[in-house]
Amino acid sequence: MKYLCDPQIIPTVVPADFANLESTAGLVTAYADWLHVDIADGQFAPNTTWPLKDSTQLSELERIRTELPKISLEVHLMIADPTEFGARCARAGFKRIAAHLESFESGAAARTALRAWKEAGATEAGIALKVGTPLALVDEVVDACDFVHLMSISEIGTQGLPYDDAALSRVEEIHAKYPDLMVAVDGGISEATVEQFVRAGANRMCVGTALAQSEDPAKTYARIHERAMMGCNPAASVAV
Repeated sequence: MKYLCDPQIIPTVVPADFANLESTAGLVTAYADWLHVDIADGQFAPNTTWPLKDSTQLSELERIRTELPKISLEVHLMIADPTEFGARCARAGFKRIAAHLESFESGAAARTALRAWKEAGATEAGIALKVGTPLALVDEVVDACDFVHLMSISEIGTQGLPYDDAALSRVEEIHAKYPDLMVAVDGGISEATVEQFVRAGANRMCVGTALAQSEDPAKTYARIHERAMMGCNPAASVAV
């Protein structure tokens, strides 16, 4: 059965260190239930973030889980070898885990990782794809995925870029082929762009710059969600 249109807006952080992650989680708990955490290793993605930047232990997440029980954490692994690290993230308390299909040597290796993350405690495991990666590669792993995480900007690990023109058609294509598959999009999402992504078939939108640069993130979050809902009911849409 096809899932209902229920757009989820998920604040994103690219944490420089644990203090940055903790403070962001504290801010978004006032208006969101999830926080999307980008982890990059400086190899697969150009920058290096917590916890790889300064060897901070994943066990520090326990403080966030204790002090901010309302917030659930999902992680986007932009790293060269995500299988074991993803399992560590699951054991540390991340509920959703995604890593890039491009980082695995084969579809079979990706399937092994997805199973391992679920066995380690994740409630959902998914595959991320760069804008230039053929969507046909999802076919080999789709039955093991709880969701697919489509990048909608040209360079991963970087906030503030406009969305790539190819992103919308990719969402439409994957949603048409797998209408029951949860589709997340990441990059360039704002009040001005979110509606069209929902209409294309996305149901989770990761939002970074639009919230981070807002003077009132809670109100911006609410406006983005309201605009996303218009994608479920095109007749209610209005011009930006």
